[in-house]
Amino acid sequence: MKLVIINYGAGNIKSIQFAFKRLGIDAILSDSPEEILAADKIIFPGVGEASSAMNMLKETGLDVLIPQLKQPVLGICLGMQLLCEYTEEGNTKGLGVFKTNVKRFDNNVKVPQMGWNVIKELKSDLFKGIKENEYMYLVHSYYAEHCEETIATTDYGLNYASALQHKNFYGVQFHPEKSSLAGEQILKNFLAL
Repeated sequence: MKLVIINYGAGNIKSIQFAFKRLGIDAILSDSPEEILAADKIIFPGVGEASSAMNMLKETGLDVLIPQLKQPVLGICLGMQLLCEYTEEGNTKGLGVFKTNVKRFDNNVKVPQMGWNVIKELKSDLFKGIKENEYMYLVHSYYAEHCEETIATTDYGLNYASALQHKNFYGVQFHPEKSSLAGEQILKNFLAL
């Protein structure tokens, strides 16, 4: 299986690469459209600030390529948020795959949300073998609003979409690569899609 992690300068992609290595998959880090198009599965990671991440995608033309991909794509953290229509972070227009917006947590909770929290209302083969209220590791100041594409939710001051799916696109707000055995199971499920 050819697994490509999109390398556009936004993200701690080594930890994702190591997580797949533990599953016996050598993931390729690439920003080459040819290599991305030839992949069986694609990881779209992201750590950092939305507007600068989007600018990096635009510089390489990946902003046009990514929404057109036909193979399974998993957006992680900022990667998921960039797949939405709009994020308040940096007043940034997203890639428009998921029909929802990303908002900042208000100040009645500690921002960023950092640490373990549960995911629930799971609806997707991405969560095969994952039980309701399983703990996942999160680090984020912005959240995706609920929409028809919500496949998991989390509570943090309010209830938000912690995972989304539209056709071949999946997005998770949490970091499966840092979420112990349950996170590893989600990566295995993604490989099996």
